[in-house]
Amino acid sequence: MNHSGPPAAHTGTGEDEGHHALLRSVVRTAVAIFDARAGSIALLDQDSGELVFEAVAGEGEGALVGRRFPAERGIAGWVLQSRQPVEVHDVDSDAHFARDFAESTSYVPKALMAAPLLCGDEPLGVLEVLDRSTELRTPLAAMELLALFADQASLALVLVQRARRARPVGAGPAGPAEAAAQALAGEISALDGGRREIALRIVSDLTEVLHRRP
Repeated sequence: MNHSGPPAAHTGTGEDEGHHALLRSVVRTAVAIFDARAGSIALLDQDSGELVFEAVAGEGEGALVGRRFPAERGIAGWVLQSRQPVEVHDVDSDAHFARDFAESTSYVPKALMAAPLLCGDEPLGVLEVLDRSTELRTPLAAMELLALFADQASLALVLVQRARRARPVGAGPAGPAEAAAQALAGEISALDGGRREIALRIVSDLTEVLHRRP
């Protein structure tokens, strides 16, 4: 998808709770669907050149949010730079794997999947799923499913950013942004099977966030 104007990484202010809720929803749903040990979204901080963990589910959930690492390091760094998704079945066989950083998180995966979050051609961050089950509960191929999650996370970030800019302080629900979310939900509801189930969960959370006051 082509979205204009990449949103900034989290700055730690209260107004960012909306996009945090959306990202947590994406990660938790991905972990559940893939029956994975953990999942995360790390966003690019353009100023520092680092990836920042914004949402984590499963292993490391209570300790990783807010941690930073150089954007060029690890498999996540390669995915960010190349803008290509990847599945690694044995992380020790991949030269990009940053074992020292993984060990510092108290959980070292055996396998992982990662996909870039993009706004047009601009990288926003990386979605990772660690140690997924080999038996998916949907008819979609694993990488196709991961791409769907990454695309929804990217769109959610952009829509929340636009909603913030469009809504005056103290105003009620954002008309144009809310309408965009509802239109998106309508399009996704026409999808088949696993695609519809996953996408509608995420869009439902997006609509709820757009109803909140800043």
